[in-house]
This record gives sequence, C-alpha cells and structure tokens, in this order.
Amino acid sequence: MIVVGVAGPAGSGKSAVCRMLARRQGIAHVNCDELAWRTYRPGGPAYVQLLARFGEEILDPNGAVDRARLAELCLRDPDAKGDLEAIVHPHVMKAVRRAIEHHAQAGARLALVEGALLLSSPHVDRAMFDLFVWLHAPEDVRRRRLLDAGVPWEQVEARFHAQRDLSPPLAGNVYAVETCGTPAHAAQRVLSIVREAVGADSAP
Repeated sequence: MIVVGVAGPAGSGKSAVCRMLARRQGIAHVNCDELAWRTYRPGGPAYVQLLARFGEEILDPNGAVDRARLAELCLRDPDAKGDLEAIVHPHVMKAVRRAIEHHAQAGARLALVEGALLLSSPHVDRAMFDLFVWLHAPEDVRRRRLLDAGVPWEQVEARFHAQRDLSPPLAGNVYAVETCGTPAHAAQRVLSIVREAVGADSAP
C-alpha cells in the first residue's frame, strides 16, 4: 500500500481533497486531527500527561480537555506549543501506524494521511510515508474558506498565528499543489502526482 502524507496550512483544502479521494475504491483517509482529539479524551493516552503539564485550567466542566482553551494557552506561552506536540504527536503517530496497518489488511492500495504538521513536527516518523503532498493557497482564500465553514473569527486568527512559520521542506518526495480552484481539481492533481511518483499500476 502507498502511504501519502497530505500537509499544508489551515484552509488549504486538506480535508476536502482527502474526503473526495477517499470515495474512490481502494483509497483510505487517516485524519491526524481526529486521532489527536482521541488522545485528549479522559482515559486517552495523552490525558494525564496534558493535565500534568498544563493543569486543570484546560478542562471543561465535564472534565474533558477544552481544545479551544488549550490552544489559547499555547498562544500565550512560547514553550507550551512545543510541549503539547511532544506529548500528543508520538501517540498520534502510533495511532497512524495502526490505522495504516488496518487499511492495508482491508485491501486499500493508497492511504492518505492528513496532518498540517506532518512535514514540520520533529515527532513524525516520515520514513513511514512514500511521499508527501503540500497543499497551499493564498492567505485570503484560506481565511475565507475557514470563515465560510463556520470557524469563528478568533479561532481562524489563532490558527493563522500558530502556523505563521509553516512551510514545506525542500525534498525530492514533497510535491506542492496549489488549491485555489475546486476541490475536485486539486484532488485530481494529487492523484496524478501519486501515480506519476509510484507508477500508475501501483496506485488506484
């Protein structure tokens, strides 16, 4: 099975492209954000570590981690973002590996692993990926997409601030795709890149 990392900043179209391609036979979609949120849950592998590092101020009245409050704290504390990633990302990578194995056993020929920080986090095992696709669009386009999707303005600004230095490395297995057009057009471009990189016979 071919494993492709789909990275890029907020609003670049990662989810839309991956969901569209995952409708095809033989293509699986693994969302790192969803896996990360599962680690936050009470009883999840990161829950106790998060409380130990950030305290009970990150909890909502039900005892669950309030992601918005945690994000706000990370914006205030320069060291908090790195500490959060050091706690959560290793657990996410273990979950990604399990998901890849599951989809391979189920017969998928291509797994799209969606994650904004796949190319920047030091806790990502990039050896498990065959190639990466970096999706990008101008800031005004990405901002409008997030607002149209119902993301509150404050959260949009927080995401842009947190990802202000996010950029892809210069590497032979990283392919950039501009996503100003329709999700269908970007999805087709991603699939074409995968087929060109690994061979049409190996990809769906």
